[in-house]
Amino acid sequence: MNEKPSVILLVEDNRDHAELIREIFGDHQGANRIYHVSDGEAALDYVFRRGDYREPEKSPRPHLILLDLRLPTIDALEVLKQIKATEELRRIPVVVLTTSEAETDVAGAYDNHTNGYLVKPADFERLTQMINEIGSYWLTWNHTVSD
Repeated sequence: MNEKPSVILLVEDNRDHAELIREIFGDHQGANRIYHVSDGEAALDYVFRRGDYREPEKSPRPHLILLDLRLPTIDALEVLKQIKATEELRRIPVVVLTTSEAETDVAGAYDNHTNGYLVKPADFERLTQMINEIGSYWLTWNHTVSD
């Protein structure tokens, strides 16, 4: 990846989970910029630059989207579907980060072209390790098309 800070769009309705993920990325991933939205409609507004996110300065293109599965307003699978159906967005890696291990949820996410499906561990140390590894893989080792 280039030398600019990595932009992460965190789509998470649980404030505690969002704060914890932001804290872990902040402590261990250095120069990342994390933008947090708490529902599916706001996620789509952000990536399609609508409403409060109309200005590109308020909605820089993310290098990674972390998408919780259970969201208010618009379902996460619909968010995923719309992102992956849009030519200028489909190359952005979208990783589902959820508490659900249900086979139907996993299948639904992959049917809508998620790049990964990760189940949040309940243990803080394991969650910290997972978030660090997400950052290492998706923001350091994985090669993407430049902005």
